[in-house]
Amino acid sequence: MSSMRSRLPLALLLCAVVILASAGTLLAQAKPGCAAPEYHQFDFWIGDWTVTDPHGNAAGTNRIERILDGCVLQEHWLGAKGGGGTSLNMWDATDGRWHQVWMDVSGGMLQLRGKLEGSSMVMSGEHPTRGGAGGVTVERITWTPLAGGNVRQLWESSGDGGATWTTQFDGTYVRKP
Repeated sequence: MSSMRSRLPLALLLCAVVILASAGTLLAQAKPGCAAPEYHQFDFWIGDWTVTDPHGNAAGTNRIERILDGCVLQEHWLGAKGGGGTSLNMWDATDGRWHQVWMDVSGGMLQLRGKLEGSSMVMSGEHPTRGGAGGVTVERITWTPLAGGNVRQLWESSGDGGATWTTQFDGTYVRKP
């Protein structure tokens, strides 16, 4: 009986080690791989939105949601006059930039990268100018949080290396009730 008493603390200690090791493993598994603050810089864009142009006319609807264990933002755009598209957006810790790949129903694709500048997310990218003889078009999209939880998206293009810009889209995102 005394040998059993001397083994009891050892058995309790072993049980505690096993329980703590199991808890540590569960916590490590539960911790998302994209928990760093940079992965949440674009969270202001998450939501279900009605989008209007600068004159208040309906431009479309957009739903932005977190996918892949919170590592990626996926956009689901539906234009008011038809058409639609989707984008995948992710912080890349290896280059310290956000990346977006946009694809739409017309077969268009746009690849952007950028970062948070002040309170705005600014991404840009280049592609060969359509119908142009070797020209390059620079695309720049800026998402800015507004009062009341709204967001402005301004998409601009430049065919002269950024000397001048043309607005392609200017929309205000208002959260759906």
